[in-house]
Amino acid sequence: MLSEKEYFLKNEYLPLLHKLDPLQKGKWGKMDAQQMVEHMRDVFKVANGKIVLPLLVTDPEKLTKARAFMMSEALFRENTKVPVMPEEPRPHKYAGMQEAIKKTAAELADVFTAYAADPAKIFMAPMFGELNYEEQIHLLYKHAKHHLRQFGLVD
Repeated sequence: MLSEKEYFLKNEYLPLLHKLDPLQKGKWGKMDAQQMVEHMRDVFKVANGKIVLPLLVTDPEKLTKARAFMMSEALFRENTKVPVMPEEPRPHKYAGMQEAIKKTAAELADVFTAYAADPAKIFMAPMFGELNYEEQIHLLYKHAKHHLRQFGLVD
């Protein structure tokens, strides 16, 4: 049975992205809608193992706190700064929003494919450490909802 978060990522997330105006500005932050979609593509590439980043939180106490936050239902703060993100948004990689969503959809699908091929697979999240499937789904759901709230697509 699919968890609520897994179900959302597989069935509800992409239709919400299709509602975005490509140049829409968020309620916070500097990214426009297409930049956010392309950012999430990169997030999914980390979660499916195609982008490998080192662990950035190496202090054991800070890592324990970061993981506890990650697994909680607490929301990411608006304008959260993370060391893997540049100060200014990256230029658009794709010609338009539909192409960006299509590329993002493929990377999201590959998250599920990677874990289906090896359910015990562990991937590194630079801010939270090694994540198994359940942890990964929880983080991706939390991250996706954060950006959907940023663009007014969910409460």
